[in-house]
Amino acid sequence: MKILITGGNGQLGNELQHLLDERNIAYEAADVATLDITKPEMVEEYFAKNRPEVVYHCAAYTAVDKAEGEGKEANELINATGTEIVAKACEKYAATLVYISTDYVFNGEKKTEYFPDDPKGPKNEYGRAKLLGEQAVQKYCSKYYIVRTAWVYGQWGHNFVYTMQNLAKTHDVLTVVDDQVGRPTWARTLAEFITYLVDNKIAYGVYHCCNDGECSWYDFASEILKDKDVEVKPVTSDQFPQDAFRPSYSVMHLAKETGFKFPQWQDALHEFLNEVGA
Repeated sequence: MKILITGGNGQLGNELQHLLDERNIAYEAADVATLDITKPEMVEEYFAKNRPEVVYHCAAYTAVDKAEGEGKEANELINATGTEIVAKACEKYAATLVYISTDYVFNGEKKTEYFPDDPKGPKNEYGRAKLLGEQAVQKYCSKYYIVRTAWVYGQWGHNFVYTMQNLAKTHDVLTVVDDQVGRPTWARTLAEFITYLVDNKIAYGVYHCCNDGECSWYDFASEILKDKDVEVKPVTSDQFPQDAFRPSYSVMHLAKETGFKFPQWQDALHEFLNEVGA
């Protein structure tokens, strides 16, 4: 099976490569230099030459706050237009497409878990563009998995875990919002889940993948830093203004009917911290 990973230099792309290397599975990992997903002719040339059978579409614009302003055009070009180009190529060359989406496609107004088919209503530009990407996948590609995730962290790239650890080195007290609740996701869990869908030929469609359980950002930070000499204090979102809207509740229902076992978020976090020696 010929595998292509777009966004190979990103957090998930790197994690997926590491996982496939462990399993001695061959793949091609492309970055923007070798496969610019926003250029149809480049995508066509790459697909015609390499004929991938499975495409893990990890390439994305992920600067959520910048997407509200200076990054708005890039956000839509990469997450919406680029995904449409990849989806059309996958259909033309009969490849299975795995598209990574986000909890931000929902409006965050529910107080119970979001199911895959719940109404969408993104309230920030990143969520809007990722939803456009979902719609393009569903419109142009017949063999696809859309996998929504949230609060992703991992060994490669910038993320909340590293941010908290770095701040703890220079601060005695950290303030973290406690009125936004969701599910953290270890990139390793996400990589394992998306390969599980493909390898086990799970029915095509839309799925959610996070680690099990739920918490606030304050709870998450407290767990990250519980062995560090730093005090973590809860604050409200009003005390920590950001450019992009963040939902107060974005817990997504996990795809347990697939047979995949989602680790508890605390267990995943501690395994990750042990791996990176933090």
